[in-house]
Amino acid sequence: MKKAILAGGCFWCTEAVFKHLKGVIDAVPGYIGGAKAHPTYEDICTGTTGHAEAIEITYNEQEVSFMELLEIFFATHNPTTLNRQGEDIGTQYRSEIFYVDEGQKEMALEYIGILRDEKVFDQPIVTQVSPAPTFYEAEDYHKNYFERKGTENPYCQLVVKPKVDKFKQHYASKLK
Repeated sequence: MKKAILAGGCFWCTEAVFKHLKGVIDAVPGYIGGAKAHPTYEDICTGTTGHAEAIEITYNEQEVSFMELLEIFFATHNPTTLNRQGEDIGTQYRSEIFYVDEGQKEMALEYIGILRDEKVFDQPIVTQVSPAPTFYEAEDYHKNYFERKGTENPYCQLVVKPKVDKFKQHYASKLK
């Protein structure tokens, strides 16, 4: 099993997308990239800790490659807005790939280069590529949030559900 850590805005969104992908064993929401050890959701919401909301993906590389994870990552969030995703604003919502080895770093930089060369996005890609420091799991109430609260939470209906629906439509052959 391999690990990948991706920050693409709200971790409810990224977790909900990647949980449905063939080859993904688990997608755990959490915090990464900041100065404070063991931050809480309340800590990172202040925007002062430097952490990003992210997911740690455990995947079987025989079923899904890191490049496929990157493809879906870039297709399901906006990598051109600095420190924001839609109405979610702050450094905790930044777009960042936290690589766990040099191979992931090289693939991430290569993939971003391809997207830039092919002008896939109208604006410059601002996604950072950084070595993975300690990943801190989010509180239990954030785990599987969309599955548990999606029908009753307005944010999930307005933001998370459209991303999950888009993913399912465009990547139907890659669904579990």
